Amino acid sequence: MISYKTHGTCSMMINVELDGDIIKHVEFIGGCPGNVAGLAKLVEGRPAEEIIGRVEGITCGRKPTSCPDQLAKALRQALAQQA
Repeated sequence: MISYKTHGTCSMMINVELDGDIIKHVEFIGGCPGNVAGLAKLVEGRPAEEIIGRVEGITCGRKPTSCPDQLAKALRQALAQQA
C-alpha cells in the first residue's frame, strides 16, 4: 500500500493498494465524505491505467485539480513503485 499526500484538494491523503495493476483498495483521508467514499468504491477492482485515463485532469470548481485527479497521481505513483 502507498500513501500519497494530496495537493490542492480538501482531501489530505490517499492510501492505495494494488494487486498487480488492479486497484484493490482506495482510502481518502479528508475530503467530501460521500464523494470520496463513492469514488473509492467505483474504482476498486478496475485496472489502474483505465482509471487514470478516466479521471486525470478533472478539476474542482476553480481549483486546477480535484480528488479524482489526485487519485490519478496516486495511482501513477503506486504503479511506479511496483516497477
